[in-house]
Amino acid sequence: MAQFFYSQSKMGLYRECPLKYKFRYILKIPEKPKYFFSFGTILHSVMEYLYSTPQFPPLEDALKFFKQKWSAQTWEEKGYGSPEKEHEGFLEGQEIIKKYYEKHVAENLHPLSTEMKVYADIDGLTVMGIVDRIDYLGDGKLAILDYKTGKTLKREPDQLMFYQKLLENSPKLLPLVQTRDIEVQKIKIEKMLFYHLPTLTEDSFKPVDKEELDIFWKGAMKTAENILAEKFEPTPSEQSCRWCDYRGSCPVWNLNPEPKAEQEKPQETLAEKIDRLGKLSDEGRALKAEIIKILKEQNLNISFGTSYKAELKEEEILTFKDEEKTIEFLKQNNLLDKTLKPTVKSILALLDDHEISEDKKQQLRALTTKEIINKLQCIKTDN
Repeated sequence: MAQFFYSQSKMGLYRECPLKYKFRYILKIPEKPKYFFSFGTILHSVMEYLYSTPQFPPLEDALKFFKQKWSAQTWEEKGYGSPEKEHEGFLEGQEIIKKYYEKHVAENLHPLSTEMKVYADIDGLTVMGIVDRIDYLGDGKLAILDYKTGKTLKREPDQLMFYQKLLENSPKLLPLVQTRDIEVQKIKIEKMLFYHLPTLTEDSFKPVDKEELDIFWKGAMKTAENILAEKFEPTPSEQSCRWCDYRGSCPVWNLNPEPKAEQEKPQETLAEKIDRLGKLSDEGRALKAEIIKILKEQNLNISFGTSYKAELKEEEILTFKDEEKTIEFLKQNNLLDKTLKPTVKSILALLDDHEISEDKKQQLRALTTKEIINKLQCIKTDN
């Protein structure tokens, strides 16, 4: 029998559904590729690359590294629904890297480790984990950081408590710290963080005390005992079963009848539809204004909901200050006939006409008034 390595991901999956754990880890039935896993894995690789030397490599090198990792798999292998969706993911990843680089390049931070595999023997189990980043704070104190790349930053205290228990018992950590500070005889985990890469935000909190950690670990040990005892009864729920790749093999799913269609609602009258559309439009305009205000305050041009992402773009709008002066200018420069009909759109098109000199274009621009408007798009992020 292969050696059992206990990890936070195994604990979490077993608690979600013991039968799903069996399908993945015992029977080793592969799941379909998930684009969010591929996206996260590649961005984690880029973070490791950025911190592989005492100072960040050039941004161009980081983007080239990202592109190489991205191109190593097809869009199907990465789990995207189409080449267009994959390209959106690529552009999003590039934007995240550029903004992260801009925010942190001046820090000259050299972590104690990145993507480090940690093992420890605890209560008769071999416990393992991969820690995204460990920063040394001095005096034997450590900060543990985990990158998140999903749509939202969700607190996952079980994950960090698992890491805390693992790192406090790892024989690997003290010698690693002593490579920086030979005098240190004892390490202490001072801070634990989740770092949400899409929004460049941190969720930081102190490690739990011994009593709380002991309670958590007692529950973790109970889960491990159930795994080793091969207790793999399914625990179905609407949330976990809906997206499960193992439905075809699951006896619970195959025994359940298809859910009945909801009873048809009474049909709306035309007047009711018009009123509902009007109310939704009013609410949409107000929400759009609020979102734009918050994004600008936080200096963001992209942010995520649960199923949608919001993208903010600035658009330059030119209008003419004085219609009579503009028409007179066109007449004097023999440009009026080029516009067919002198509308704002047709006159602005002259600015892109290669037959018109730059001097005349500059004079025409001087007659305009420039306004910057904010355009917000809400785009569904599901496959």
